[in-house]
Amino acid sequence: MIAAENFRRYFQLGVITLAAGAMYPLIYLRQNFEVAILDTFEITISQLGQCYSMLGVIFVATYLPSGWLADRVSPRGLVAFSLAAMALLGVWFSTVPSFTSLLIIFAGWGISTGLTFWAAHLKAVTLLARHDEQGRFLGILDGGRGLVEAILASIAIIWFAYSINSLGQPTETALIKVIYLYVGFGLVLAPLAYLFIDKDTGGRPVVSERRPPGQLRKDLRFILGKEEIWLAAFCILCGYQLFWTTYSYSGYLQNIYGMTGVAVGAITVAKLWTRPLGAVAAGFIGDRYDREKTLAALMLAGTVLVALLIAMPTSAGTYSLLALVMLIGLMTYAIRGIFWSTLDSCNIPARIKGLAIGVMSLIGYSPDIYLPLLNGLLLERFPGKLGYSLYFGGIVVMGILGTMAAWRLHVLVRRASGNVVS
Repeated sequence: MIAAENFRRYFQLGVITLAAGAMYPLIYLRQNFEVAILDTFEITISQLGQCYSMLGVIFVATYLPSGWLADRVSPRGLVAFSLAAMALLGVWFSTVPSFTSLLIIFAGWGISTGLTFWAAHLKAVTLLARHDEQGRFLGILDGGRGLVEAILASIAIIWFAYSINSLGQPTETALIKVIYLYVGFGLVLAPLAYLFIDKDTGGRPVVSERRPPGQLRKDLRFILGKEEIWLAAFCILCGYQLFWTTYSYSGYLQNIYGMTGVAVGAITVAKLWTRPLGAVAAGFIGDRYDREKTLAALMLAGTVLVALLIAMPTSAGTYSLLALVMLIGLMTYAIRGIFWSTLDSCNIPARIKGLAIGVMSLIGYSPDIYLPLLNGLLLERFPGKLGYSLYFGGIVVMGILGTMAAWRLHVLVRRASGNVVS
């Protein structure tokens, strides 16, 4: 009976992980194909930044409603709808529409991933996991999502390179083929997610009872009154900014170090393969030892590695850059794999866990608004390595602050449990 229950929980986790792995690669296609996107759609880096900045605005605007929705609606419908919406918008994206249409597409992606998907899939996983499994379940979620993304990205870059080098097709045609790959995967997975995700995930109802008037305000006051929530959210904010540097590596390596688009794509795809290892390992280590202390150590290591990237001379060899990018990927994905497990340390009741996820996401993922704009402005105002160094340097500062926040959270959690802080 216990074995059957565990199988059911892990099977649910697998389905949700597949869904998470399918949701974001198309939306963040710039991670591996930034220059190809700029050439194909005939837009500037600032215009691309505007698309992602607007995406970030919608994310931030929908995080709280997303948490509210996740406390009231079963995840299977939300997840299935989100996958279908993402894919259908991708069909429009594949027609290489105007910049105005691109803004509309990114707005739709913001709603389908921010409002209907985000809090629903996170809450489902936190309910599936027991107290001593939060790190590993969330680590498996992020690592498994990364594995799916890495497999798809590897296929995409091989297909992209074959189309250009062997078939002699233009960049636009090769990129459209990559878009079709992600669209097709999303359309296949949407009905499967609806069929295989339980209505009541984790054996506990996701749809909550009717709440009395004013209860939402009381719940928000309770959540916002906890220092642990603010610290955990700030850890996510700083860790997410470290992760955001990885979106710039494609353009950075191609523009500053003179690598070809195919070579850069190979390196950034190789980096994606560090995600399963980093995220899953961090989750198990955090459960075994201490989640907050592990997060602080990872945050510090990631910060140091990004600082080393800034210091790399333009004459650096390909293998040195590859090794550094892989290490940064390993650390940033490990951070992402564990930072949501801090929610369990905040002692939030299950009935408002979706709302807490919304609050923490509102704070933690706010870089989606300003980092794309900051990136574009710095690169236009200070072209070349200086612009990238200023951008990465600011994130290094935030990484240091995030390390301090994670340690402070460790102190509070240990103090609350009556243990001596070490």
